[in-house]
Amino acid sequence: MSVSLAAPPLRFPHPEPPAPGGMVDVALGIRWLRLALPFQLDHVNIYLLADGSRDGRPGWAVLDTGIADRPTRAVWEQISRSHRLTRLIGTHFHPDHIGLAGWMCETFDLPLAMSRTEYLFSQNLRHNPDALGSAAHRAFYLRHGLGVAATEAVMTRGHAYLGMTTGLPPEFAGLVAGETLQVGSRCFDILTGGGHAPEQVMLHDRAAGIFLAADQVLARISPNIGVWPWEPLADPLGAYLRSLAALRDAVPDDVLVLPAHNLPFYGLHQRLGELEDHHAQRCDAIATACDTPRTATEILPVLFHRPLDDHQTGFAFSEVLAHLNLMVRAGSLRRLPVVDGVERFVRA
Repeated sequence: MSVSLAAPPLRFPHPEPPAPGGMVDVALGIRWLRLALPFQLDHVNIYLLADGSRDGRPGWAVLDTGIADRPTRAVWEQISRSHRLTRLIGTHFHPDHIGLAGWMCETFDLPLAMSRTEYLFSQNLRHNPDALGSAAHRAFYLRHGLGVAATEAVMTRGHAYLGMTTGLPPEFAGLVAGETLQVGSRCFDILTGGGHAPEQVMLHDRAAGIFLAADQVLARISPNIGVWPWEPLADPLGAYLRSLAALRDAVPDDVLVLPAHNLPFYGLHQRLGELEDHHAQRCDAIATACDTPRTATEILPVLFHRPLDDHQTGFAFSEVLAHLNLMVRAGSLRRLPVVDGVERFVRA
């Protein structure tokens, strides 16, 4: 989709976020909590939703948790002294979103609700060591041109997932796209979207014009859309673009978007178009670079013009391959036979 030059800019009703560990009212019955992260993306937005509970007493449902570290635990312990927590809703398996799920569910006696795929994916990463690095995964990175040292660095980063999570409780309530979720007086339409995560949950309060977008639609950055070694031919970017198109049809433009990173904003459809254009421009840049056969690693500087540390290299590499896989499926690139153990791509 092409965005008109006359398209209005996004509007930010809360131009300043709460301080890390702080909370503000972002809408009636919705509190916005900002938690710190030890990454380049240094924060995650958490939302508390006014709720009734299993015994009918008022309280607050929690949307996502932050990572499993001492400062984040301390924030939740402090919040629990002034807010009666009723349940936990997890949007997807990434540690900044459900890292403290196991601890919070046990400590505050909270039931967990999330999509089945996200629940099972997190359980697989936690309980299947091969999911976090194996000989086959090492071969995947080397085949795409990543050097031995960089491959080892990227491989070991995967195990950090265990250190940033506390597991999940042994049971959960499944959130299913097309159904609704009642939280206090609000009735949310449940939506899910792929690409960034397999079945990420988003919530739309149609009556109030509130859209809890998780990581799927962010105001200033595009979420990481990556191919990982356990599914090397996956097309997560195709899934993500289909999700953006579905959101345009399902969610009106005038909603207040409450994302998991950056600031809340108005201008959903404008931002959907910007994200679509962003990925189209990346595909154009890759096509030009692939006039000469290139490995996925050789495409990294085409899309990323700054130095990358080990953590960033893993995500950047996964994103490059997501674009390559999409373009192969679309017929604009060809995957060449492996030569000297390395796979290359060329414009079709």
